[in-house]
Amino acid sequence: MLNFIKRAKNLVPSSSTSLASPEQNSASPINPSASALAEPGLKLDSVNPGQVATLANIDPMDSQGPEVEQKSFTKINRELIANNYLTGTGIEIGALNHPLYVPSNAQVKYVDRMSVPDLRTHYPELNAVNLVEVDIIDNGESLTTIAEASQDFVIANHFIEHCQNTIASLCSMLRVLKIGGVLYLAIPDKRYTFDCDRAVTPVEHILRDYEEGPEWSRRHHFEEWTRIVNKIQDDHEAEVQTSHLMAIDYSIHYHVWTQTEFLDLLLTMKKTLNLAFELELFCKNGDEMIVILRKSEA
Repeated sequence: MLNFIKRAKNLVPSSSTSLASPEQNSASPINPSASALAEPGLKLDSVNPGQVATLANIDPMDSQGPEVEQKSFTKINRELIANNYLTGTGIEIGALNHPLYVPSNAQVKYVDRMSVPDLRTHYPELNAVNLVEVDIIDNGESLTTIAEASQDFVIANHFIEHCQNTIASLCSMLRVLKIGGVLYLAIPDKRYTFDCDRAVTPVEHILRDYEEGPEWSRRHHFEEWTRIVNKIQDDHEAEVQTSHLMAIDYSIHYHVWTQTEFLDLLLTMKKTLNLAFELELFCKNGDEMIVILRKSEA
């Protein structure tokens, strides 16, 4: 499996680069067991160094014996990738209690569909954690309040699986980016989450959502969530819970992928729909994949 695709960026800083020791997002943004956010908007420069390994460079032609030069390499993680790709002003969608640490030359505004008090009411499991203050209240799937070509970057970590219309949501994110702007995505690999027993969402399903709208499959997704994720097997109880979750518009994982299928989706979007982006990086990061798309000329 292709674990890493990269174009023209050196992701190996010097040993003096300061990095976070990252806490992974859960597979869902609703993560009551995660530790609370220490400081919203914390900059990359202020966090602790990450893991460092060394590589010996041996010159076999040296008559005095091999000289060993120690070179430091830093573990690839979310923050290292952010430090190499994010600069200027941008937005992060649905950060909740896990905003991405960004370099000091990047300024972020946080977008969510509700204010913090409303988020805590809607999702009581969030009451035990600190949440970033929401700067812009908007639907992250459409971003209707964000001007076209206004952002240097868009961050959406563990968000796209919550979108009913995956391609339309990605198109909205690309719309608000400037030419050359960066879309930073982290997507859970369903094999390592509570989605592990669910079937991978086929590309054909995602394309049909885009062409017809997602209503045709909405109830099926909630039923699958109720029975497979919440483990409700009684028919009546499953029906009651499914209807309740739909009525309150609870934010479930509508779609799930592994690395292979999500990469296939991106390539299909590029080839079939001719969307204006370049795939700059595709990287396995523990139980998730990190993707960097750069907006190109149409």
